[in-house]
Amino acid sequence: MKPELGGNKIIPVVVINKAEDTLPTVNALKNGGITIAEITFRTECAAEAIRLASEKSDGVIIGAGTVINAEQCRSAISSGAVFIVSPGFSQEVYEVCKEKNIPYLPGAVTATEIMNLIAHGITTVKFFPAEAAGGLDTIKALASAFPGIDFIPTGGINTENMKKYLDAPFIRAIGGSWMLKGTPEEIEAKTKSAVEEANR
Repeated sequence: MKPELGGNKIIPVVVINKAEDTLPTVNALKNGGITIAEITFRTECAAEAIRLASEKSDGVIIGAGTVINAEQCRSAISSGAVFIVSPGFSQEVYEVCKEKNIPYLPGAVTATEIMNLIAHGITTVKFFPAEAAGGLDTIKALASAFPGIDFIPTGGINTENMKKYLDAPFIRAIGGSWMLKGTPEEIEAKTKSAVEEANR
């Protein structure tokens, strides 16, 4: 099952350290033109942040990122996450997502990893860490071997280099956190700039 992106070309990777920052951050993204957010499970308040965003950010698709085990996955889904992202593939996370009928977006950077994902019926791959793993050239080589795969590169991508990724036919979207530094007003301004560049 492919994750629904709502037409967004950029998936912000959001780290929330305090639950009260959730809505100002997600609303700044929305006001800047992005209606999807991957809230990472790296902090103690992650489940609460996902719950707040899911309940109170109308029109924003909320997923959970950096999910590495079944416990986190169940917590994220029960909090309202509608897609799950992992830095790599986890069989137990896959099983929970399959049971709950939730799209799973695992990371992969090698042909062997992608073949494993295909064997599990997964055709949208988070290519992570994108720039460190060879960037667009590596994805191009993999895409030629796996023509049915969509890639969502994440890691080292920003407003300056994202267009070369988005122009490639096998790139479904890109992920990143570069627009999330600063005040809500600064986040909104950076998000607007990123959306303008993505649509250029």
